[in-house]
Amino acid sequence: MLRTGARRLTQTYLELGDDGEVTEIALTPEFWPQIMSGERRLSGRLMMAAAMTEDMGHWEMHPAGDEVLALLSGRVTVVLEQDGDDQEIDLDAGEVCVVPRGCWHRVKVREAGEMMFITAGEGTAHKPVKADGD
Repeated sequence: MLRTGARRLTQTYLELGDDGEVTEIALTPEFWPQIMSGERRLSGRLMMAAAMTEDMGHWEMHPAGDEVLALLSGRVTVVLEQDGDDQEIDLDAGEVCVVPRGCWHRVKVREAGEMMFITAGEGTAHKPVKADGD
């Protein structure tokens, strides 16, 4: 059961279950390795926030569903890889965009801030950014 009260999404993530239940997930050093390895599975969507202080050093892709990116503060550019070309979407604080299911994407920071992510994390894949930034 989810306790009532305030929490920071940068420190405690929320799992929005397919059954309508919301579960707290403590952000521990083991969390991301367990997600990446498939050891920890999510039954719905992961809601989290992160400080955006530098460009993402990798591309990611979510095969299980669309991802919502909501910029809480700062300024970023979301880069979508579509049909071999990059599409750039500039976001300012308070704006949101949806990354389509299966679309490789990354974020470039224009002004540091915080971003909220709502994602179907199961099966998430990553690949490195090439030396030239692509």
